[in-house]
Amino acid sequence: MPFTIVRQDITKMKVDAIVNAANTALQMGGGVCGAIFKAAGAAQLQAACDKLAPIKTGEAVITSGFDLPAKFVIHAAGPVYRGGKAGEAEQLRNCYLNSLKLAVENECESIAFPLISSGIFGYPKEEALRVAYNAIGDFLADQDISVFLTVFDKAAFVVSEQLLGKVQSYIDENYVDERLDKRRERKQLSVEKEALSMRTPWALYEEARPMASARGIDDFIGNLDEPFSKTLLCLIDAKGKTDVEVYKRANLDRRLFSKIRTGKNYIPSKRTALALAVALELSLDETDDLLRRAGYALSHSQKFDVIVEYFIINGIYNVFAINELLFKYDQPLLGG
Repeated sequence: MPFTIVRQDITKMKVDAIVNAANTALQMGGGVCGAIFKAAGAAQLQAACDKLAPIKTGEAVITSGFDLPAKFVIHAAGPVYRGGKAGEAEQLRNCYLNSLKLAVENECESIAFPLISSGIFGYPKEEALRVAYNAIGDFLADQDISVFLTVFDKAAFVVSEQLLGKVQSYIDENYVDERLDKRRERKQLSVEKEALSMRTPWALYEEARPMASARGIDDFIGNLDEPFSKTLLCLIDAKGKTDVEVYKRANLDRRLFSKIRTGKNYIPSKRTALALAVALELSLDETDDLLRRAGYALSHSQKFDVIVEYFIINGIYNVFAINELLFKYDQPLLGG
């Protein structure tokens, strides 16, 4: 998955590069910075940083990862928040873009970020998250690299209270406990069986005979549903989008999209299929049809499904925004 949120200690991420929320002097600090220095080996990482210091706010430099699982540490100097009127947003955006450029220049295939400046530098977490999402999303529109946003403490992950409230209300109105849903299904099945048992075998035969005689086996085979991959390609053309635009918007790895596109019988995961539906801006009915061709269906007994359904019904086709809420509710994320 090109961009995902993970609850993890960034010093333990097995990626090509991790990003240090640094100060302009590149000195060991507290918080994430201090943890990275300690895990890498404070003396050797400081010596490497001293050769590159100082840097300006928004700039980034790269060093070895030393004792870290990551090969590199990219040090980005985040802004101190001063009310949002001193160019902080642009400086913070540059932290992400410059770090990503360095990663690509050093042939990194994966990179992990903390939420830069959201700690002791005082940047409001919700605003910091918006800047991070926009910068990373813009970069990934033209580049292929796996990006992780690490959140060590879930309580530090803040999403829009207004959106959270709307989604929670939708969940409250539509989410059905799985056990209750199954009881309803069993009851409905029982009613159908009872109704069927009241009809004579001869009546059932008479109903089935005309259809069987009118349509041979070749007709049935010839009218099977189109496979998922063919339906997907038709939808991409119908919506006037390109392959690249779709897999980027769906938060999919290019290689996975290629498998789906070229593999006639390839069946993606449900979260991948839904990500493609969102990327294509499908209606709920169109989404249901696309899912059915992969053998899935939306269910109100699954909180994941209810959350995604809310966004589709309300025409909010932003995978990153959806993933924020999914992460908040401990659900798997869209993409693949």
